[in-house]
Order: sequence, then C-alpha cells, then structure tokens
Amino acid sequence: MAKSNAHRGVMTQAVHAGERPDPTTGASAPAINMSSTFVVEDLAGFSANDLGEESGYLYGRWANPTVTMLEEKIAALEGTEACCCFGSGMAAATAIFLSELSSGDHAIVSDVSYAGVAELVRDTLPRFGIEVDLVNMTDLSALEAALKPNTRLVHVETPVNPLTRITDLAAVAKLAHDAGARVSCDSTFASPIATRPADYGVDYVMHSITKYIGGHGDAIGGCVATTKALAKQLNVEATVHYGGVLSPFNAWLIARGAATLPIRMRAHEETALTVAHWLEGHPKVGKVLYPGLTSHPQHELATRQMNNFSGMMSFQVGSEADGERIAERMTTDLEVIHYAVSLGHHRSLIFWMPTAGLMDSSFKLTGANLAAYRSMAGDGIFRLSVGLEDPEDLIADLDRVLG
Repeated sequence: MAKSNAHRGVMTQAVHAGERPDPTTGASAPAINMSSTFVVEDLAGFSANDLGEESGYLYGRWANPTVTMLEEKIAALEGTEACCCFGSGMAAATAIFLSELSSGDHAIVSDVSYAGVAELVRDTLPRFGIEVDLVNMTDLSALEAALKPNTRLVHVETPVNPLTRITDLAAVAKLAHDAGARVSCDSTFASPIATRPADYGVDYVMHSITKYIGGHGDAIGGCVATTKALAKQLNVEATVHYGGVLSPFNAWLIARGAATLPIRMRAHEETALTVAHWLEGHPKVGKVLYPGLTSHPQHELATRQMNNFSGMMSFQVGSEADGERIAERMTTDLEVIHYAVSLGHHRSLIFWMPTAGLMDSSFKLTGANLAAYRSMAGDGIFRLSVGLEDPEDLIADLDRVLG
C-alpha cells in the first residue's frame, strides 16, 4: 500500500502520486493495463450503478488501473479528492455540462473560451432545452446580473484562450455559490502548477491534458478534478453512459509527462518572460498579452492567483492584412517554432487568429463583449505557446518572420 502524498511537495506528487511498485514483479515504473475486461473473484452487479468505492475492476469503460493511476496523480496536483479522466478535453467539458444540466436549467459561460466549448454551449446545449448566457467574467456586475433562480452552472476559463484574460476565481465562486450554482473552470492554460482552482472554491477543475499535463503533444485526453461525490456522478453518467473513455496507453503517456510538469512549467515561464519582453520592444508588435508582464491589464490579479505565469501569450502585429502576411511567412520561414494549433507542448507552437474569423465562427460576440475582445485582440492576434527551446533561438525565429 502506497503512503499518501498529500503532505508532500508538488514535485514529489508529480512523480509519485498514483504510482506504486508492481506487487507481482516489483517493477518501479507503472504498467500499461490494456485489458478491456477483468476476472472477478466476488459476485458483482452487471451495472456500473452497482459499483461502490471498494469495487474492483470489471470492465475497461467503467475503470482501468492505468487510468486510475493518472487520475490519482492529477487529483494530488490539484488538491482535490478525486479526478475523472476522459478521451479528450472536449469529452471532459461535455461531461460537466451534460451531467450537471438538464432541460429548463440555465448556465452562464465565459463569452470567450476554448472554441469547441464556445460552439457546444451556443449551438448544442440550447437544442436540449438548456438556456445559456455568455458573460465577460472580468465584469462581476454582469455575472451577478445574469444569475437566475434556475442557474445551475457557471463555467469560466483562466487564463482565457486566446486572450490570456484572467478570471477572479474566488469572486466568481462566491457569486455562483450564493445563487445556488456550481462553478467549473477550464484551467488548461494555467496547469495545476500555476493555479489550483479548487483552492478558490471551484467545484469542477477541467483540463485538456493533451496540453501542459501531458506536455509532449503525443496523446489526447481530458480530465475533471473534483470531489468524490461529483466524480462518482461524472463516472457513472459521463464515462459509462457517454463512453468518452481515455485509452490506457494515452493515460500512461500523459502520466509520464505529468511527472516532469513542475520543472517544465518553471522553464516555460522563464523562457516566455524573456520572449514576451523582447516582443514588447519589437517595432512591428503593437501589444503583447502575457500575464507575467506588468503591462497585462490584469497583472495584479494574475500575481495573486497564479504561482507560475505559464508559457501562453498572444500578440498583435497591426491590421488583419499585416497578420495574414506574417502568418504566410511563418508557414515557410520558421525554423524552430512550429506553425500549428494546440499548446502546452515541449516544442513551441504559433498560430494566427483573426478577430473577424473568430467572430464569424466560434464566438459571435456583439456589443460590449465584442468591444472588450477587440480592446485586447484588435484585428487579430498570434497565439504563441512557448516551449522548452532556448529563448535566443525562439527570438531569432520570430525576428526572422516579423521583419
């Protein structure tokens, strides 16, 4: 029996939480358990609803030892009682929305969020009779005004993708809980090393573990860290019924990446600060959005709420036409940074995100919400995920394409 890691430091938790030597072979590294079914020695029910806390493994869609190992590791890093892993970050987000909300319920969602989530809550949830309001979560008065008697869930991101806008988690949680609603937070940009949302009252902490927690861009997965009671609800409804299970092999890869998460995040932040300061001084760059810069509009909140500023930033280069020209140059002239979507990997990634295109597709903001977006993004931004390369090489690569 492995001893609890709850009192140990974050680097020790990242390495050891959820893991124990194999009782049969003595292997130090965790095994990959690929079996879809498990032999049982005691009579058990045929439904996942019959599972108890002490139930063993029966079927791979219900639970798997390798996935459990990763879930225990993430729960330790987030400081929560439990964690549920899923086949992707979107599977994790969908698990929260569909297990928490029913027809006639109301949800409030950050008006800027991961594109898949933005489209899910705008296009899909209303088809199930779920009412959704989109709110700029930096405007607490707007959030308070949007709360209704039937509000069941408030979903936020911090930092927000792609703006790096920061959400005051404690303030949002208090408003939501006072109104009888739960709070979920997509903390993918931050990672558990930067922010532990449960410490601020968040009920569901969601990650695309494809990103920082896995860290190597070779395995897709998602997770929700929460209480034991809510995790059981998620497992029975979302994992068992919706079927968005995480592959044991992907769980093993992501756990292997998670072991180095604390030291990787330290390196991401150090290099990102160097690159961000350089970008601020470049004549072709109009604005840099990075929480670690004093110029960030919410730097003070970021300093209070984040123990690490992460490696995510965005920057403007002028008009949409300027951005398009530089993006075209990036596709052919970058030598170190990859022009590609995704984020949080050991290699640096960059992608052009025009404001007009995002408004036509994912966000469709109007009025004050659109004005607030444009105040940060202008006609478009480059989203840069700073990897683990030498900062001098990243700067040389960016200088080559910015001209």
